[in-house]
Amino acid sequence: MGARRLGRELALQVLYALDLNPMDTRRFLLTFWEQNPSPPEARSYAGLLVEGVVARREELDLLIKSKAQHWALPRMARVDLNLLRLAAYELLYRDDVPKKVVINEAIEVAKKYGSEDSSAFVNGILDEFAVPEGKAE
Repeated sequence: MGARRLGRELALQVLYALDLNPMDTRRFLLTFWEQNPSPPEARSYAGLLVEGVVARREELDLLIKSKAQHWALPRMARVDLNLLRLAAYELLYRDDVPKKVVINEAIEVAKKYGSEDSSAFVNGILDEFAVPEGKAE
């Protein structure tokens, strides 16, 4: 598994835990890394993603809500919602990762950590991010 894939998986785990038990992100990360030793490159990428998502969570949630027709955020599975936050952050703020890669990675992580329907749900919403405003495919 590549460092970025592992970083995404670790970031998802952290974001999920913080969603269930809100606390200081940096303090939580210190504890998380003590309990989950990881390669430096994966750990670095995960930390970058977590910090970015936490800093922009309200904005990301509004964007996800606008793309997720007929789905209120509280109705979404916590794994799916946090994976959407993570992928939306990468799509919007990481120019070093192609959009197709972000979407494919999110689908694969959803298959591993989500429910049977998670990958299709995540794919459907992330596809909305790829369509420019005002255009339909």
